[in-house]
Amino acid sequence: MTQKNTATHSHKRRRGISRAELPLHLMLIPGIVIIFIFHYIPLGGLVIAFQRFIPAKGLFGNQKWVGLQNFEYIFSMPNTMNVLTNTVVIAGAKIVLNLIIPITVALMLNELQSSKLKRTVQTVIYFPHFLSWIIFGSIIMDLLSPQNGIVNKLLGALGTDPIFFLGDNRYFRQTIIWTDIWKNFGYGTVVYMASITSIDPTLYEAAAIDGANRCQQTRHVTLPGMRMIIVLMMVLSLGNVLNAGFDQIYNMYSPIVYETGDIIDTMVYRLGMENAKYSPAAAVGIFKSVVSMVFISASYYVADRFFDYRLF
Repeated sequence: MTQKNTATHSHKRRRGISRAELPLHLMLIPGIVIIFIFHYIPLGGLVIAFQRFIPAKGLFGNQKWVGLQNFEYIFSMPNTMNVLTNTVVIAGAKIVLNLIIPITVALMLNELQSSKLKRTVQTVIYFPHFLSWIIFGSIIMDLLSPQNGIVNKLLGALGTDPIFFLGDNRYFRQTIIWTDIWKNFGYGTVVYMASITSIDPTLYEAAAIDGANRCQQTRHVTLPGMRMIIVLMMVLSLGNVLNAGFDQIYNMYSPIVYETGDIIDTMVYRLGMENAKYSPAAAVGIFKSVVSMVFISASYYVADRFFDYRLF
């Protein structure tokens, strides 16, 4: 009898927990619907990458199947390898610097004694993250203008000729990389600062008793305490190895800097939206997705194998 009452009580308790969690599950529904509509349903359209797609016949019309011809066409284009190189260089630099710089800034902010100054600095460096690239790109263009930009005015005061940062292939790629860091490193800094605050303060006290100075405490306490979040951010970023930033580059580049600034996403946009070559554009999209899947799978393996860290 007692066992029966206990089982009944446990069953009621489980039902009560389910009811309490129901609103939380219901809150997921809009996000799930949006992901399904905009991420999973469009996967059916990838079939056009293997067709000579004619829009007048419709997605489910009698289209001609061409196998891998669209992929062969893409890789036979004279600028494809240059586009791939630009994409990998720009995306790779962004991934590395968006790990190193936020970690460095977070460690520096952690050494500030004034909490008011720390919050002020965090707010200032985090603010650009909330601006769209349309707005932030316009600000960058004004700052770097060879005629009226404040940067070139300062260079002129130092006796240097004006530099066309966004119109010269020698400077465009570096400009894209560093302006992206400027916009986004504040977000990473906040993430790493949050991980630092979760470190047990007694570890610093023990290190100080053992004679460790601030640099040694950072090396042996702070960085090991941040290890998991660093690995997580690294794993998530490797999936973007072919995402060099369409929004940024599309709003800041021009045909004169295609040599160093044209990336996969901008090439797909021109193929599909400007030249109406939908099948080759879809083929490039599939290629990019496959490469990204390989890299993020490899990063999951490395995180599990060498850092004993699992996302799932």
